[in-house]
Parts: sequence; structure tokens; C-alpha cells
Amino acid sequence: MKRWLPSPWLSFGLAAGWLLLAPAVTPAQALLALLVAVGVPLLVRPLRPRAGALRRWGVLARLLLRVGRDMLHSALVVARGVLRAEPPRGTHVRIPLDLRDVHALAALAMITAFIPGTVWNELAPDRGALLLHVFDLGDEAAFVAHYKAAYERPLQEIFE
Repeated sequence: MKRWLPSPWLSFGLAAGWLLLAPAVTPAQALLALLVAVGVPLLVRPLRPRAGALRRWGVLARLLLRVGRDMLHSALVVARGVLRAEPPRGTHVRIPLDLRDVHALAALAMITAFIPGTVWNELAPDRGALLLHVFDLGDEAAFVAHYKAAYERPLQEIFE
């Protein structure tokens, strides 16, 4: 089974996405969805890293809730910043990282992309630091402490 479907969840998602985007679910569209669902994971199998082990499911649930809350809060802050007359205090922030697991770093990149007002600019070659651009930054030390406590530490517990 693993030989033809190396990533069953990816295959399921590709097939479901294909059928949702199709103008009508016809036998031809279903066949194309099946071909995409089987073919793409086989083609990208050499590019995928080994599967990561998830530990501490409770921490993962709290992290997801935290990210959702921070997304809403940041969206309001960015909207308020766009509407006010004075320009935002956007700046780059260097955050030292303790994360080393590639899956945890990928999750951190996705979390950063989801939070309005933050952009992941660069990861140091040794993976020891991260450069973010923040839309409106008041206290850099407080932001770094929040970022590490809210996102990095839970990801360490989950992946490392």
C-alpha cells in the first residue's frame, strides 16, 4: 500500500481538492482526481523529509487555539494600524531559535505566515536565528519573548 500511496492523507486531500474545484463531478473528473491523488505523491516522494513524530497532543490543541486567537487579535491590530493616520512602526526583528527539528521549523513558518502583520524573511544557515518583519512593533524584547513562549516552546514540546 505504501508503495502506491506513500502519503494517504495527501492523496485524499488532493483528490478532494480536485473534486471541489471541478465544475461538475463527472466520471472523467473522478478519474483525473484519482490520477492526481496517486501521481503527485509518487512524484514528490523523493523530496519529502521523513515523517515527524507528534507528541503531546494536548500541547498541540492549545497551540492551535493560541494561533487562532493571535490571528484574530493581529488582524484587528493591523486593520487599526492601516486606518489610523500615522505610519506603522514596522521593523525587522531577529529571533534566536532553539528549534532544530525540520518539521517544527516548517510549522513555525506556517504559523508566522498565518499571523497578520508578520512576515518570515530569513532563516540563518545554521538555523539558529530567524528574521521576521513585524508590521507595527512597540517593544521588541516583549515581542521576542511572546513569540518564543507562544510558538517556539510548544513546538519544541510537540516535535523534539
